[in-house]
Amino acid sequence: MSSGTLYDKVWDLHRVAELPGGSTQLFVGLHLIHEVTSPQAFAALRDKGLSVRCPERTVATVDHIVPTTSQSRPFADPLAEEMLSTLERNCAEHGITLNGIGSGRQGIVHVIAPELGLTQPGMTVACGDSHTSTHGAFGAIAFGIGTSQVRDVLASQSLAMNKLKVRRIQVNGRLAEGVSAKDLILHVIRTLGVKGGVGYAYEFAGSAITALSMEERMTLCNMAIEGGARCGYVNPDAVTFNYLKGRPEAPSGEAWDRAVQWWRTLVSDEDAVVDDEVVFEAATIAPTVTWGITPGQGLGIDECVPTLEQLEPGERPIAEEAYRYMDLQPGTAIAGVPVDVCFIGSCTNGRISDLRAAAAVARGRHVASGIKAFVVPGSEQVAQAAEAEGLDQVFREAGFEWREPGCSMCLAMNPDRIEGRQISASSSNRNFKGRQGSASGRTLLMSPAMVAAAAVLGHVTDVRNLSLQPTA
Repeated sequence: MSSGTLYDKVWDLHRVAELPGGSTQLFVGLHLIHEVTSPQAFAALRDKGLSVRCPERTVATVDHIVPTTSQSRPFADPLAEEMLSTLERNCAEHGITLNGIGSGRQGIVHVIAPELGLTQPGMTVACGDSHTSTHGAFGAIAFGIGTSQVRDVLASQSLAMNKLKVRRIQVNGRLAEGVSAKDLILHVIRTLGVKGGVGYAYEFAGSAITALSMEERMTLCNMAIEGGARCGYVNPDAVTFNYLKGRPEAPSGEAWDRAVQWWRTLVSDEDAVVDDEVVFEAATIAPTVTWGITPGQGLGIDECVPTLEQLEPGERPIAEEAYRYMDLQPGTAIAGVPVDVCFIGSCTNGRISDLRAAAAVARGRHVASGIKAFVVPGSEQVAQAAEAEGLDQVFREAGFEWREPGCSMCLAMNPDRIEGRQISASSSNRNFKGRQGSASGRTLLMSPAMVAAAAVLGHVTDVRNLSLQPTA
């Protein structure tokens, strides 16, 4: 088993007890909730006559069901309105902070917690959402949990969990120009598979990782879950501390100095033992696009849809299913595949740096005829920052729609959905069947810059080539 890693250190710091069944009772430092997975959990507390154990350690927002065209209340969708109203009542009853619409702090849960400084090194973080792994970018150990576990954390501020193994994902060198953290994680998942991380925490390390910004690290850790890992993390460093300093919920003054001193100890030791290690060379990674129905079915932009003969026997059944569903034949070049809808946003790529990258491509160009393209900031703060820089105007002038913050088309639990057999170029995290709202709709995952490039040309393209072309 691993020893001396950040994962081991944080696990040991939060261990409450060893339980009879062999699992560990683990204290949860930060519990994040939203409107989708919390109602049943609160109802279960009510049924048992229980209260929230540590309301000051639970923070709420609304994100999944909010419309992005108009957020006036009541919502047009009565179910969405009821879900938000229920969250409001539950938070008020139990004294939980709710970052609601118009507060200046609302947005996707995995965007607002970091930007507010709630997520900090050495924490355990839990949320009823699979992409809670995002928070590992700060040197936290962050888990997505189910509704029954949301109930458990509300009632006891702890979880019963089994300790994971640790796999170090070592990425050496630097990413090439035009290649992003989204391309890197899609490449990792493509290589190791969507089940490759089962039973593991992924520790991302190496010179390519330390060179990433905090927002890029969040993108990386966000999709660790798509590779089967329960969590992913990066050791905290000066980049982490510089990001957190001055955030509303981060320590300040002498408390800040003490916190940083402690955080510096919460890194994997030089002689740490890991259970497995995989090495990647950053320079070999190209802009990457998914072609199939899992995040592991990815291709470099200059590659073609693989034939069955190019795949391992165990991968062939899902590939055959993907050929039929996506209507892409083996040997088809991914570059040039036409798209209908282009979505920039989500907890993976809805931060200010993501919008800047997409705007750099959109500036001076225009969305191709017949393409629906829209941008959804990850939070109210992201929207305000983008508008202060004029990014919203860049997108509007290029023919993109500029929307209000929310999860939007990532999972289509709101009005933003693809229709029929449309193909979506999406900066989100999952390309499962029906994920974006249509039972027959198709999703191609890619970086925000690649989505913007697809929008202006009407088909999948290498953004590196587009950036060389003169703008209007």
